[in-house]
Amino acid sequence: MEIIARMNVGGPATQVMGLSKGLNPEEFDHRLYTGYVDDHESDHLRLRDAETRVHRVPGLGRAIRPGDDYRALFWLISAMRVFRPHIVHTRTAKAGALGRVAARLAGIGSARVHVFHGHLLHGYFSPVKRRLYIQSERLLASMSDRLVTVGFQVRDDLLRAGIGRAGQYVVIPPGVGLGSVPGREAARAELGLPQDAPVVAYVGRLTQVKRPDRFLAVANIVLGRIPGCHFVMCGGGELGQQVERDIAPIHDSFHLLGWRKDVETVYAAADVVLLTSDNEGTPLTLIEAGMAGTPVVSTRVGSVSEVVRDGHTGLLSTTDPDKLAAHTVRLLSDPDFARQMGEAARDWTAYAFSVDRLVSDTEHLYRSLRETSNRHLVTKESSQ
Repeated sequence: MEIIARMNVGGPATQVMGLSKGLNPEEFDHRLYTGYVDDHESDHLRLRDAETRVHRVPGLGRAIRPGDDYRALFWLISAMRVFRPHIVHTRTAKAGALGRVAARLAGIGSARVHVFHGHLLHGYFSPVKRRLYIQSERLLASMSDRLVTVGFQVRDDLLRAGIGRAGQYVVIPPGVGLGSVPGREAARAELGLPQDAPVVAYVGRLTQVKRPDRFLAVANIVLGRIPGCHFVMCGGGELGQQVERDIAPIHDSFHLLGWRKDVETVYAAADVVLLTSDNEGTPLTLIEAGMAGTPVVSTRVGSVSEVVRDGHTGLLSTTDPDKLAAHTVRLLSDPDFARQMGEAARDWTAYAFSVDRLVSDTEHLYRSLRETSNRHLVTKESSQ
């Protein structure tokens, strides 16, 4: 029983899609429980074609709403008692809290596993809210049999915060499948970009932790050195209008694309993909860019260094816009160096971040948890 708050654009939903289509249906009866599917996306249609059964959970969402949260909690308890899964597998903070509490209250002996696709320790909360988050995750970790992280650095950050024990953690990097990558010329024609200009791309949510303002700061510096450069921003979010206002002085150099399903077109059109975040788990943007053969420049945060081999498949930096700009200019000014990095990134990401590897790792985890589930059930029956 896999529980996620929302099946929308983003890394967690992408991982669910890969598992839904890849898990062996003869061995695993895998059912997905979610509160929301983005009707503007086609993922819910593809889920229908997978072997996974999809169930909508009334009240399950990302925001804290006590009435809806209680409704979702008791709905999940009831659903668990009907399905009686060996494993309850949760993703995202809200689903992780409600799912693990429901599994405990349902009393059916399910093993409990939660995935941290990143963490909320930095860049999201005030100090007070951060302490509350840590305390709640420590409690929830005590209800968990396994805690899965998408990278070793994410695991280490959580352990330093006192969340869980080292023996509970399993690292399973993301598995990514990218669509057919078009040629550079066709990609630029599709996006309305000039064929002969340097292009730098941002792919991700326009939200504070992703720091689109830092991307704009880097763009201004790069334009001072390479005046003909163009910048593409693919994504949407609460800072969208702010970004539109901030690019006004350099509007002719910017292309705001909004959300696009064909992100491979954006990667193919770009000479460099730039990630400017304050906090990340293992960002799919950098994996996808690598699979498209596009070199990246990124802040060295979270488990980014486990995706980007600094100096080999991309360039990493502090959060200083001047240093990010210097790396970007270096790649734009040396096409041979950039091409070599892109080719190395393609080889590395195809090897380390395939969907097949994600499925294999997860199936191995599920088999080990089946034994844990049996022990939970024996313990419960012995106490009655």
